[in-house]
Amino acid sequence: MANPKKQKTHSKTHKGRAHLALKPKTLNKCPKCAKAVLPHTACEFCGTYKGRQILVVDKKTVKKIKK
Repeated sequence: MANPKKQKTHSKTHKGRAHLALKPKTLNKCPKCAKAVLPHTACEFCGTYKGRQILVVDKKTVKKIKK
């Protein structure tokens, strides 16, 4: 099995792992209710996606989500 000729320094190992850092999730505002929504998903609170009503949302389920 191949072995490295020289030991990698700490800075080189950290630079190699730079792309593995976690990135924050992007949030968009729902155009109907102005709540934070993940992109390309239907709104949990009003049930709209791209201006169309897709989900039927009860007020009881919205209260459970808020808690």
